[in-house]
Amino acid sequence: MSALLWQPSAMQMQSSQMYHFMQWASVQTQQSFHTYDELYQWSIQDSAQFWSLLWDYTQVRGTKGERILVHGEDIEKAVWFPDAQLNFAENLLRKPDGGGNTVAIYFKVEDQPVRTLTFNQLLDQTQRVAQWLKTQGVQAGDRVAGYVANTPETVIAMLAATSLGAIWTSTSPDFGEESVIERFGQTEPKILFAVDGYFYNGKRLDIRNKIKAVQAAIPSIEQTIILPLLDLEASEVGTAWSEVLKTASMPLEFVPRHFNDPLYILYSSGTTGKPKCITHKVGGVLLQHLKEQQLHSDIRPHDKVFYFTTCGWMMWNWLVSALASQAALVLYEGSPFYPSGQVLWDYVDEVGVTLFGTSAKYLEALNKHGITPKTTHNLSTLRTLCSTGSVLAPESFDYVYQAIKTDVCLSSISGGTDIVSCFVLGSPIVPVYKGASQCRGLGMAVEVFNEDGQAVVGQKGELVCTKTFPSQPAFFWGDATGEKYHNAYFAHYPNVWHHGDYVELTEQGGMIIYGRSDATLNPGGVRIGTAEIYRYVEQLDEVLESIAIGQDWDNDVRVVLFVVLKAGYLLDEALKQKIRTTIRQHCTPRHVPAKIIPVAAIPRTKSGKIVELAVREVVHNRPVKNTHALANPEALELYRDLPELQN
Repeated sequence: MSALLWQPSAMQMQSSQMYHFMQWASVQTQQSFHTYDELYQWSIQDSAQFWSLLWDYTQVRGTKGERILVHGEDIEKAVWFPDAQLNFAENLLRKPDGGGNTVAIYFKVEDQPVRTLTFNQLLDQTQRVAQWLKTQGVQAGDRVAGYVANTPETVIAMLAATSLGAIWTSTSPDFGEESVIERFGQTEPKILFAVDGYFYNGKRLDIRNKIKAVQAAIPSIEQTIILPLLDLEASEVGTAWSEVLKTASMPLEFVPRHFNDPLYILYSSGTTGKPKCITHKVGGVLLQHLKEQQLHSDIRPHDKVFYFTTCGWMMWNWLVSALASQAALVLYEGSPFYPSGQVLWDYVDEVGVTLFGTSAKYLEALNKHGITPKTTHNLSTLRTLCSTGSVLAPESFDYVYQAIKTDVCLSSISGGTDIVSCFVLGSPIVPVYKGASQCRGLGMAVEVFNEDGQAVVGQKGELVCTKTFPSQPAFFWGDATGEKYHNAYFAHYPNVWHHGDYVELTEQGGMIIYGRSDATLNPGGVRIGTAEIYRYVEQLDEVLESIAIGQDWDNDVRVVLFVVLKAGYLLDEALKQKIRTTIRQHCTPRHVPAKIIPVAAIPRTKSGKIVELAVREVVHNRPVKNTHALANPEALELYRDLPELQN
């Protein structure tokens, strides 16, 4: 059993939203829930009642209708809340208890001062932009795209578009024009919001030429609005944001939408082919985010919610939903290490952040750099720390409690773009054990299947969901027959969502994640999660980071480990032996790589995930599709035709 790292006090539990909901649901259902597990079991056994009560508890603005779930026995064809109507923006623009002068958004760029926007300012600017969009003929179902940075203007553009029932879709300004065209070219937006440029590591990066290339390639774009971040001249590429804000401020219309109408289009990474255009539902996104934020993340009115994200990652969509809980958004744009590794923790103390969200890689980097916010910062307001994006190593759990804060709920959460939410979450009433996520999400019938398709506990297997849930995608945009949607999730097991994560459900009800199942290694027919190797190799002082693949060799598969070393180190035979011994001691002899090779860089997606599959294709001299979906595609060449892999 893993070490217990954090246990909520009785007072912390009883003041949490999860506890309040548990008491309330006990009364509503005339049952008695005393533990998270009891609440969870009810939520999946009577999921229709759970989601219906969640609507009431979170006070969704809209009409729920009589029917909650039809065709519920068929996970692919199930329809949630078929009679419900609501507007997404209306649910986010709830006037806070403290009135209109309450801060709704905090915003910071690297070493620049913090900027704020009150709720009244947010509402006023959203009204002006919505009115301008109406004059351009934007209506329900039209696509409005953002080639945008994580700024208040982006939030306003999304709220204005969705208030009219339009569909919002976005990418971040670090995407190359080919990647943007490949995404927006499929979804054909009528309006494009584009930032003039962005900051990274103190540098100003002008993207106006990339905007022109996107405009030239996508004929559906009728108007482009330029958002100011670098304050560059906008007239040569589109209409200036300041001009749009001159439109008269009229009360928002909040066009009613059906629960299952499209709200967002998100994109798969596109590293194995053309990006899938995953289309998400108005009601499904709202209800799921209200559950995850209020219950699992304990977000309350007046909280200040930070997530380090770009607008090309689903965590941006997740973050902005915190407005629906009357919390303030804390936005950041730029490098998390400029001007120093303290910048985000300075921000936490300056504005009083209550939830700090980041990636596992950021926490690993802090640890490698020896940064200890616990000794340099106050952090008294911080209650929850979320990590996602890749596997959070057990040692990073230790790091958080030793170097950041002792009394914090560390929620290692996991789900994805596919559901714009999570299967595995945190809970303010559940302990944190080293190396494991706290719990499965309420209403999500998550199991682990072994190779025979049987549900197992304490064994590694495939993460699946055996019952329908409201935030399943509506469809893939452009997938007329539904074949791509079916093949993505339902072709593996009949009537079961197969997510593609290699995991283990613990006896305590938590989840250990070992990596993506398509990246697992198979030497001698034994499945190995790559995260198990990275966990120990990256603890070595000499190693900065690593990537492991399986190479087809001699009618079997051999493990190949590539390592990026810290400056001043060489991969000699002694270091290779140290790496092998470390892996053998902590894992098994089958985990030990047959080859260890130094490289200068590891290829990543735009959201920072390493791409084992792309490296595997290069090593096998197979073509890699869509290399422009990577943040550093040139790194793939470091893996091509290596003499070490020919023997």
